[in-house]
Amino acid sequence: MSLKEIKDQTKQVVEEILELSNLQKSQIFVLGLSSSEVIGGHIGKNSSLEVGEAVVETILDILTPKGIYLAVQGCEHLNRALVVERELAIQKDLEMVNVLPTLHAGGSGQLAAFKYMKDPVEVEFITAQAGVDIGDTAIGMHIKHVQVPIRPSLREIGQAHVTALASVPN
Repeated sequence: MSLKEIKDQTKQVVEEILELSNLQKSQIFVLGLSSSEVIGGHIGKNSSLEVGEAVVETILDILTPKGIYLAVQGCEHLNRALVVERELAIQKDLEMVNVLPTLHAGGSGQLAAFKYMKDPVEVEFITAQAGVDIGDTAIGMHIKHVQVPIRPSLREIGQAHVTALASVPN
């Protein structure tokens, strides 16, 4: 699968999630990404920086003009800390943590976020309004209660299973 195909699939999925979740300006969208799964490997075993960059850059290109913040979840080696813009961390008084991701601790998505965000920082916890999970990374802990599944028409990006969540009022 080419990076262009991965970008095209990511764009389609994220645009559908935004439409179905009714995400608004200043709200938060979480990304959980296993680039290993996208390229047909086992989560955490075949990380691809190129895939991480393709996915994160595509999502930022969609969210940034809408004023929606991206939070990129790290793996369990970083206690699922998230990369966000410093502006968001300050605005929401989020607990910043002193870690830097690597390809195999944090992952390709986090490395890409550090490359493409303006002023990225890691935070310990976040409460987002919607998100996409590419490769079964478990993003539910970061989505506001009450969560509802969103079913995009594409169920895979590359070879990775795709699920999505949004929150609705109690």
